[in-house]
Amino acid sequence: MTVTRPRAPARARLLARAALACALGAVVVLVAASGPSGVLILLIGIAGLVVTAAGTWWAVSHRGPARVAGALLAVGTPVAVVVLYIRAGLWPEGLGAFALLVAAVVCAQGADRSVRAHDGMRAVACSPPRHPVLIMNPKSGGGKVGRFGLVEKAEALGAEVVLLDTSVQTDVAALARHAVAEGADLLGVAGGDGTQARVAEVAAENDLPFLVVSAGTRNHLAMDLGLDRDDPSRCLDALTDGEELQIDLGVVSDRAFVNTVSFGVYAQIVQSPEYRDAKTESALRELPDLLLGYAGHPLDALVDGTRLEAQQALLVSNNPYAAPRPMAPGGRRPRLDLGTLGVVGVRVANAAQAAGLALRGSQATGLNVLTAPCITVSSNADSIPVAVDGEALQLTTPVTCSISRGALRVRVPRNRPGSPKSRPRHDWWETAALALGRPRRTPTVEE
Repeated sequence: MTVTRPRAPARARLLARAALACALGAVVVLVAASGPSGVLILLIGIAGLVVTAAGTWWAVSHRGPARVAGALLAVGTPVAVVVLYIRAGLWPEGLGAFALLVAAVVCAQGADRSVRAHDGMRAVACSPPRHPVLIMNPKSGGGKVGRFGLVEKAEALGAEVVLLDTSVQTDVAALARHAVAEGADLLGVAGGDGTQARVAEVAAENDLPFLVVSAGTRNHLAMDLGLDRDDPSRCLDALTDGEELQIDLGVVSDRAFVNTVSFGVYAQIVQSPEYRDAKTESALRELPDLLLGYAGHPLDALVDGTRLEAQQALLVSNNPYAAPRPMAPGGRRPRLDLGTLGVVGVRVANAAQAAGLALRGSQATGLNVLTAPCITVSSNADSIPVAVDGEALQLTTPVTCSISRGALRVRVPRNRPGSPKSRPRHDWWETAALALGRPRRTPTVEE
């Protein structure tokens, strides 16, 4: 495999340059309107961003009065900056600058979409399955299976449906293997990413197509496949009008994963018994102990010859994210067939580094963004908490993650509209690199 970093299409470069021009125009409008004092006002705006990021850090890393103070800073600082601009009589210029910034964001998103269309995964035509078997979790996503009538629609399309009994612990991999033994020629899941990974592993072992139905809560895999996350029933169109993508599978300690493996802060939070029922409350309760010096065992990682030491959090993904931003979730993997892992390491010790993450993104000093075919995570503990596609596990150290290239055949509808909510956040550093015609960080495969 040769991994290259090709130039983006001309349309993407043009849009990226327009985005930078609009962003620069917003600054010029604000500064030119008020003369030398405009520079001061601009600096105040930047300082407001820094204070907001620092307040957010205090809100998540402390408890009691410090958390309240941080929350007030995070919310109150942007309001104070807006009031200052109005009192300075700059609201017409501010409105113009805001319009230019909106145009900059629109152009940047257009450039990103153009790049993703250029880099898209190849699909091949396929015949409808004769004996598809779909495993469905009725509780997943708050009851999407029942709300969207997935059982009835799947059966009407000729699929056999296995409805999980959520009152007992069920080995979904064993169910999938039994379905294969009974002659299934397609395996599918309507459920969370963790359930999908277990069944996808069986499908890959038997070289069977795998169908994703976006009935989970977040549906990360469905998003990256371009599926409709708002109406999971549309995923069932793949049974009669589908095509196949050949994608990679991640492997961690002989267990497959379709999205991510997390070590450190997030993995520690997932271990909490209350996490499944109260994710936000559990995270806010655990974060201060984890972030202030990290209460877990120190993590070191060896990534293709590069050593990351004493990381607070490590995120290993099945193919890299376009613009990793741990403090701003919503990232997306443009491709799932590059044969490489994405690795994001985070070490944040104070509010200044938190502000750096918020402002500089993947260029921040507290963030390491790498790609590699393999990563080994070590610790001074015999075992460490690990979250595999959101599922809480304890794995023996050292823990090795690798990639199995092209291991999974995924059956998807030919018409994959996706969801408006699935659009990825753009990275201004990437936009600047794109505008200047420099190679992008996100690799693609040289066909």
